[in-house]
Amino acid sequence: MKKTIVIIPTYNELTNVQKIVHDLLELYPDFHILIVDDNSPDGTGKRVREMGEQDNRIQLIEREGKLGLGTAYVKGFQYAIKNDYDIIVQMDADYSHDPNEIKTFLNMLRNCDVVIGSRYVSGVNVINWPMARLLLSWFANKYTKVITGLPLQDSTGGFKCFKKEVLQSIKLDRIGSNGYAFQIEMNFYAWKNGYKLCESPIIFTDRVEGDSKMSKKIVYEAVFMVWKLRFRSIFGLL
Repeated sequence: MKKTIVIIPTYNELTNVQKIVHDLLELYPDFHILIVDDNSPDGTGKRVREMGEQDNRIQLIEREGKLGLGTAYVKGFQYAIKNDYDIIVQMDADYSHDPNEIKTFLNMLRNCDVVIGSRYVSGVNVINWPMARLLLSWFANKYTKVITGLPLQDSTGGFKCFKKEVLQSIKLDRIGSNGYAFQIEMNFYAWKNGYKLCESPIIFTDRVEGDSKMSKKIVYEAVFMVWKLRFRSIFGLL
């Protein structure tokens, strides 16, 4: 069994994080879990710390404030590389990502370097989104593919599995984006560094507990990020 860690960023996810950690460790007893918490006012970090005191498979990084999804993942990736994990999984705490799908991701890693849980590789598989948000997401992925050339149907999904070597090849200190843009940026650098990206069809179910972190700022960031990546590629600045 290769050394595997699941990275989950949190902000006000007290109810969800207890459930997701329990379910992950039931399904994958050999995994470790890293929660990167942005000083949640609801006590998420405190609860995870208590859980970690009872089970050393549960780790916690606490940050000073709400610094964003992308930088939380970067912090987690750096931790995983430093502690020599072979496989790194990233996912949300809110059950929009089904922990059972990780088994499929691991099998696909035999022939791939990055596995992306894809909402659009086999039709449109999204539950509980309003039509406006679904159309925004679908067109954003088409837009990303046209501008960057990324060979993906879902470049913005946040349920992924990496081999360690992929993350080691990316200059993580240069990654400063969040939200959709962060997912696009990581996929683009992995692809340009010569690694094989594969998509595994998933059903994405919008959160039941807690509040969505979606905002106009996240959308605008992604719109400009794809052009930034294209020009960096053209001028050899990757």
